[in-house]
Amino acid sequence: MTDASELMDKRIKELADWRGKTLSEVRRIITEADPEIVEEWKWVKPSNPGTPVWSRNGGICTGESYKNVVKLTFYKGASLRDPTGLFNSSLEGKVRRAIDIKEGDTIDEKALQNLVREAVALNLGKEKAVDAPAKSQRR
Repeated sequence: MTDASELMDKRIKELADWRGKTLSEVRRIITEADPEIVEEWKWVKPSNPGTPVWSRNGGICTGESYKNVVKLTFYKGASLRDPTGLFNSSLEGKVRRAIDIKEGDTIDEKALQNLVREAVALNLGKEKAVDAPAKSQRR
């Protein structure tokens, strides 16, 4: 049986255009955000070869490729702070939010890693948000 990382490698090679390069880049950014993130491959069926998924203690986001966009859909995106405005799709949803990356778009690596880290913190049940100012300690 092929593991999820091998299936992601295969998908990136199959795309062989800007979408493969973009998927590879977001994969690197996501996995560098937290070393305990796990790559998964889900929803395989005859009409769909499957979908890349990144998770840690629950799903973080999917990485789907379409003709004109690579779409990162965050499972709990509506609960995440997005001060830089990365979310640009599925904004009406009550739970999910997505980032559509088009050919030629520049990815804000730091902002994406902050979203990923905040999603991990949410999955782990931690109240502390990413980049939140530290509380001063009183004696």
